[in-house]
Order: sequence, then structure tokens, then C-alpha cells
Amino acid sequence: MATLTILRHGKSLWNKEKRFTGWTDVALSSSGITEAKHAGRLLRARGVTFDFCFTSYLNRAIETLEIVLDTMQLSHIPIRKDWRLNERHYGELQGLKWWEATKKYGTKQVLSWQRDFDTPPPPLALADPRFPGNDPLYTHLESTALPQSESLKDTLARLLPFWHDVAIPELQHGKNVLIVAHHNSLRGLMKHLDNISDADIANIRIRTADPILYQLNETMVPMSRESLRPRSTFSRLSQKILGRWLQRISG
Repeated sequence: MATLTILRHGKSLWNKEKRFTGWTDVALSSSGITEAKHAGRLLRARGVTFDFCFTSYLNRAIETLEIVLDTMQLSHIPIRKDWRLNERHYGELQGLKWWEATKKYGTKQVLSWQRDFDTPPPPLALADPRFPGNDPLYTHLESTALPQSESLKDTLARLLPFWHDVAIPELQHGKNVLIVAHHNSLRGLMKHLDNISDADIANIRIRTADPILYQLNETMVPMSRESLRPRSTFSRLSQKILGRWLQRISG
């Protein structure tokens, strides 16, 4: 069996401010750095090791990966960065705080953009500085390949070629692989691996710096999935209460 570990980056400065971050390249917060170190300790205590690592082009994921590997004394492990692991692009929402977005567009509409599988927020104009085609980091890519806004469906569509063409060959060669990426790119990968429905994926949340271990068979079908940071009873109860509240206000 192949071993795949996925890890969302630690809390960023914009996570702390409750902003829609998307492709904006913000740094980890101090608590995010602490979370990344804790994730490394959890993995090391479990006896997990890696042969190859992947991450996105965004510094909050890159920094998390570097901290995890340093904590595990695995800094020599090869790393490959791939833009297709970037977070979902939030279009016109990018940079807004949640309350600012709901004030501008309405709570029900913002929740729909956040939770619906195939509903993207309003797209950016090509001249907008937030459009990735205006960022020197992506000049090697055709601007038509870069998003102006994305739904989770769009994010998964750009992720799958990376998964099939880049990640799977490493796993099939018997390598233990770590992917450090973002909430929605990893939710998309989980949807694909676990065959989660379009409706049910709305209920899947990945906590920051929570290592999730997959055991995959030779056809890359999961045999098991385990979080190394189990959710507390209080946290599960809080999520249920939050879910009921969101259902009520979204009508």
C-alpha cells in the first residue's frame, strides 16, 4: 500500500483576520508557526516518514512544509512546488473580511459561494492586480490557464492533472508522499479520493495543520483515512451547532 499524508497549512495572518485569502500570498501567523511545529511532532511521534513532498506556490504552505520537515529532522527530503495546489481563487471576494463580503453581497449569497460545489464568486477583471496573470510568479503560464474566480469544482478540475500525472507516479513507486496545501485544494482532493458527493463536500472542513494519513491500494483507492489530531467532543458539538445556525440563516 502507498502512504499519502495531506496537511493544510497553519493559520495565516489573514485566517486570523477572517479574510478571503485565495491566491494572496500572506505569511503564517505566530499561532500558525506553532501549529506547524505541533504537526511535525505528531508525525514524528507516529513514526511517519516521507520520501517526497509537494506544496503550492504560496508561502503559507511552503513555510508550513519547511517547519514540519525541520521538526521531523527531514529537511533533506525533495520538495516540488506546483501552482495547481494553490488555494481556490475567490475572485472579487479576495481580500475582503467575511463581514465585509456579507454586507456587500448578503449572507445567503456569500454562504452559497463558500459552500456550493459549483458556484464561483464574481470574477476579477483581467487588469485587476489580484488576477494571477499580473503576478510575476505566474508569468511562465498562459493567462488563460489562470483563474479569475473559482468554485470548488473549478479548483478540483485544475488539481486533478497534478494528482494523476505528478503525485500518483511517486506513490506507485512506493514513495511516502506529503502534500502541504490549502483548505479547498485539499478538500477537492479528499472529494476525489473518498468519492464524496457534491452535496456532502459542503460539510467537510479541514483544520489548519491537521495531518491526515491515507493508506492507498495499488489502484490509489483509500483503504483507510486517519486524522492525527482527533476532534474533541466539545469541538464536534460546536460544529453541529454552527451547522444548524448556517442552515437557518441560509434559508
